[in-house]
Amino acid sequence: MKKITPLYLCCLLFIFSNSANAGYTQTKYPIVLAHGLMGFDDVLGVDYFYRVPASLSRDGAQVFVTAVSSLNNSEQRGEQLLQQVEQIIALTGTTKVNLIGHSQGAQSIRYVASLRPDLVASATSVGGVNFGSPVADVVRQGLTPGSKLEGIAKTAFDAFGGLIALLSGNSQLPQDALGALESLTTEGALAFNQKYPEGLPAEQCQQGPMYASNGVYYFSWSGTRTLTNIFDPSDAALAITAILIPGDDDGLVSRCSSHLGYVLKDNYRMNHLDEVNQLIGFHHLFTTDPLTVYRQHANRLKKLGL
Repeated sequence: MKKITPLYLCCLLFIFSNSANAGYTQTKYPIVLAHGLMGFDDVLGVDYFYRVPASLSRDGAQVFVTAVSSLNNSEQRGEQLLQQVEQIIALTGTTKVNLIGHSQGAQSIRYVASLRPDLVASATSVGGVNFGSPVADVVRQGLTPGSKLEGIAKTAFDAFGGLIALLSGNSQLPQDALGALESLTTEGALAFNQKYPEGLPAEQCQQGPMYASNGVYYFSWSGTRTLTNIFDPSDAALAITAILIPGDDDGLVSRCSSHLGYVLKDNYRMNHLDEVNQLIGFHHLFTTDPLTVYRQHANRLKKLGL
């Protein structure tokens, strides 16, 4: 009888584990990821949704990462996203997609789902600015319309957005920092919600409908921590911006503002960047790995026949 070595056992476990996971994330419709403010598809080989596409596609999902203006109002970004969704559908021969949007990307996917629900199976908000952000309110209040300071800030941030676009190979995308800011204020989000209300809860902080009147499934999740990993330099900045937000938040978006559709969880020990597995995978050691959250959601969509 052959002797079974620990190495042999480990190889068997690895094989069985891979076999068990095969098809775990294989949704019926492609998954389309939409980045947030000052975002990108990838820059110098680094994904905005860090390692998320690879993690999902490894076990069957067909994943597309989109690129819209890093800085622009949510309707312009939504229109850019819609064009890419149409291209993805034409390329794959599918009839619908599953949209996942982070931060301002939540408004982008809501725009698409509202205008073209026939192309969208589900829309998932991750740390989405669905009811605005007090951080944007404070910045907007500090920039008097038409002032020299506003002009300087617009020029600087438009240039920064242009640089991100250039480095990500999307230099053709227009940048409008003030438009982005207006979209993310409480007032701007309210105006957006009046035009594109699908999936929203009746009142802030409540559960919304999982299946909305337009025939689209809506989901959301978010975090409520800022300092999550001592090796992540972005945590300090988010801890500062969190001071401007009453109650629980992820450093940029409040717990209640993140609600859309069926709220899967709104208090992960994650900050705004942890929600997309940034910076480069640093996150709280004692919370669910962000990659696992995305994988579990893909499996959820699969079980719903989406």
